[in-house]
Amino acid sequence: MRCERYANAVASNAKSGQCADYFGHCGSVNPRLREYRKLPGMNTIHVVCGDIAAQQLRAAMAQALRADPVLVLRDDLAIGPVREIDENERQRAAFWQRVAPAAGRDYAGELREELAALQRLAEGDNAVVCWHGDSASDQLMLRRVAFTLRGTPARLNEIALRGGDLAPGGAGYGPERRTSVGMYAPEILAERFARIAPISLLRIGRLSLEWRALKQVNAQVRRWVHNTFEGATFAQIDDQIITLAPVAWTPMAAFLGETMPRIEGFFATDTFLLWRCRELGAAGRLALRGDTTAPAACDLRLE
Repeated sequence: MRCERYANAVASNAKSGQCADYFGHCGSVNPRLREYRKLPGMNTIHVVCGDIAAQQLRAAMAQALRADPVLVLRDDLAIGPVREIDENERQRAAFWQRVAPAAGRDYAGELREELAALQRLAEGDNAVVCWHGDSASDQLMLRRVAFTLRGTPARLNEIALRGGDLAPGGAGYGPERRTSVGMYAPEILAERFARIAPISLLRIGRLSLEWRALKQVNAQVRRWVHNTFEGATFAQIDDQIITLAPVAWTPMAAFLGETMPRIEGFFATDTFLLWRCRELGAAGRLALRGDTTAPAACDLRLE
């Protein structure tokens, strides 16, 4: 299932010397070209996906002698229901409770706080920089942030990280490689502060519309393939697991380590794949033994 991509033209405005952007805001700014501008005394808020990315970015800030605030969005948007995600936390909290019930986390509380943080971001006046790589989670975060800031689009900027940035000369890292901000060394990230770039108003409109469409489609899995999103089902992931599953008893941790990089289009975590293995075990398609909530204490084989 491929998410429909939208393109929208900028409407003209009758006011002399002004133009209207996609959202109907008038001003003298060319909607196709803006300059990143930080007003005196204004903090820039940097937005990243996940704690590892935040850790790397804060280390980069220390090297660059910056002390800007970092907003960490932890929800992995590549999997699970998203239709109600911007209204309340209930769907997502119930989903994560199914995926990792033994983690002992207050998913509802965490997701409520994330929603509140995005609301505060929308209500503020800070410049915002969204750091993203070429992965489903990062690209979904970018679209959600664009949707959140659709009322004040001139605030939104980005740092786009590519596979070639991971190694000198990009050796061994093709454009199809999935990347996330947490994969980059702090010294590489520190160099990118000089490359903060505005996102055009037209593109913000497109990103916002794509996020709306993704929520409406509400696929179980959202893959990032060739710069577009494709929907998938848990059943498709399950079929891959069955194809890779061993005939003899094998430690779950070893199996998950081999399986994770073989799942295409998104970063399939060990937590997610362990959940799918439990579901396959309950369906009689896999045999499991040991503590099935802990990869290090569990074995599996084909049933």
